[in-house]
Amino acid sequence: MTLCVIPARGGSKGVPRKNLLDVGGKPLIVWTIEHALAVPELDVVVSTDDEEIAEVARDAGARVPWLRPDELAQDTTPTEPVVRHAIEQVTAERGRPDSVMLLQATSPVRHDDTLGRALAEFATTGVDSMVGVVEQPPFIWQAGDPPTAAYDVAARPRRQDLTPEARRYRETGSLYVTRTEVYEEHDNRLGGRVGLFVMHEDEGIDIDTELDVALALRLMAAHRAV
Repeated sequence: MTLCVIPARGGSKGVPRKNLLDVGGKPLIVWTIEHALAVPELDVVVSTDDEEIAEVARDAGARVPWLRPDELAQDTTPTEPVVRHAIEQVTAERGRPDSVMLLQATSPVRHDDTLGRALAEFATTGVDSMVGVVEQPPFIWQAGDPPTAAYDVAARPRRQDLTPEARRYRETGSLYVTRTEVYEEHDNRLGGRVGLFVMHEDEGIDIDTELDVALALRLMAAHRAV
């Protein structure tokens, strides 16, 4: 069994009550819940400390069998203890999951086949953990004295000529798939043999500001029009 954990804390500093923000006619979190529920292999659980978020999540079809304790719902709380808490609760209730898919509710743009494709790649590659990424242009610089480039400035590459090994990717934060023992042994969503799950460019949006919401709506509208 693959446990799907969607963390959704009630507090939010950037956009107040962000998980319940209306995005395209639905609360933001509902987009991610619906993505997950479309994949039969997933046991979809929302981890929240907030009664209103819990009610919205249940109405959307997710399981919310407990409310997250206050000590796991602080501004400084990392995600890993939240996932471990979910693993422990589900293990006591239904048995230990083999793996965990972590989905961030702040990433509402996903293609219809994305989550199923991620699970299939996780199974076939045999990695211990997998991180969703989008490809980035190669022209990345690191500040310093002097600044340094992540490419050879004397032989400026063309993006289309880069080998797969030379391509660079940005972690989206949208999804991770991890063997349960990695959380148990390393308290980390990534560990052991790590694989990259390459997502479509438009799936890299993360809602943190009102501008992000506007961009997400445009991307979602464009995707529906295809």
